[in-house]
Amino acid sequence: MDNLSGSKQNTSPPKGEDADVDDLGTGSDGATSLWAWTSAAFLSILSICLVLFPRLLLFMAEASNGRSLLTPLESFLALNLGVILGTISVTLVLTIPNSSPSVTRREDNPSHPLLGPVTTASVIMAFVSYNTNSVGSLAMFIFLGSAATGVFGLWAILFSGSSSISRKTGADKHTSAFLFGNKNAASVQKKQWKKQRAQNKAS
Repeated sequence: MDNLSGSKQNTSPPKGEDADVDDLGTGSDGATSLWAWTSAAFLSILSICLVLFPRLLLFMAEASNGRSLLTPLESFLALNLGVILGTISVTLVLTIPNSSPSVTRREDNPSHPLLGPVTTASVIMAFVSYNTNSVGSLAMFIFLGSAATGVFGLWAILFSGSSSISRKTGADKHTSAFLFGNKNAASVQKKQWKKQRAQNKAS
């Protein structure tokens, strides 16, 4: 009996080891956060330069007697690259690990961390591509791809997740009983739930 009690007591790690593990986790989060902020700052500077001052590319890449203006293709690609780099920098900041125990993620509504930034960038790129006529079919190709990604992302932000499932009945709110009389529709399930609830109260 003494051996059993001693083995049970030895299974629990000392408080010092827990503190060491916590310190290591905190240090790792601190290093990751510092890396994320540094990378985001650098990418933000590149993004601002490409979007607002694209002629800096010529100034830094060629001699002073070189070209003074970018071609339409170079300006178009610089603008889109600036949007992409800005999206990456924002994503780095939004996905910084948080070690605070008071901040918890909502497990009932999982979402991809890139959903919002990539959707925003896709909408911006689609708008820019639609209003660019100097690069031929390249603008239309990028417009179609970014528009499809942006529209699908907006749909996912607005309608996907557990918010479409009724907490009372468990039915999908996107279903309907219109025309075909779907018995599994959310409206039908809600009526049945109210009817059963009224019967339970009456009894």
